Amino acid sequence: MNYFVIGDVHGCYHTFKKMITKHWNKENEVLIQLGDIIDRGKNSPKMVQLARHLCADFPDRVIFLKGNHEFEIIDHELNQPNHNWLRQCGDETLRQYEAEKRDCRSDVDWMRERPLFWENDHLFVSHAGISEQAANPFNEEDGYGILWNRSPLKNIHKLQIIGHTPCNEPVHDEHSHSWNIDTGAAYSGYLTGVKINPNGEIIEFIKEETDSRDKS
Repeated sequence: MNYFVIGDVHGCYHTFKKMITKHWNKENEVLIQLGDIIDRGKNSPKMVQLARHLCADFPDRVIFLKGNHEFEIIDHELNQPNHNWLRQCGDETLRQYEAEKRDCRSDVDWMRERPLFWENDHLFVSHAGISEQAANPFNEEDGYGILWNRSPLKNIHKLQIIGHTPCNEPVHDEHSHSWNIDTGAAYSGYLTGVKINPNGEIIEFIKEETDSRDKS
């Protein structure tokens, strides 16, 4: 079984749907999305609804990880208000939920259950990676932790696939044996996916131009 890892979606529902419709081989690939499916783009509620349906329909083939934007909305719902999130993009996301007449709290409960990472013997997938400086990389509030880190990554003797920091194109770091595949889909860029075999070897990169209906 190969792996199809997709970067930060940020509300780009139509773009994500095109990518998986055209490129995901459901019979031979596990689909892994590395977090930040909400905020920035125009269709966060639709994107969460699709993610939930995929997880329900393919429980052994689909994994959505938690990103820092999921952490932010969770924090807002449990400990209101999260002014930082509201100011940056949360107000718009909540307006989208109101327009869709969709229950935000139900989606937040689902987000709380998302894992922080996925791994096998050769591959480690997370939102922001294992930092050289993190005392506890799995502390969700640590700035060097797996949800927030922007510092150099540690070589953990596995291929690391991350997002979190938007780039113009996928970026490889030889020292940490990692790829950043966040290509700023919500910023008039494109969504990136990467296909990987069970031994942690890159098969190919997939590029899907951002659908105009998703752009913020």
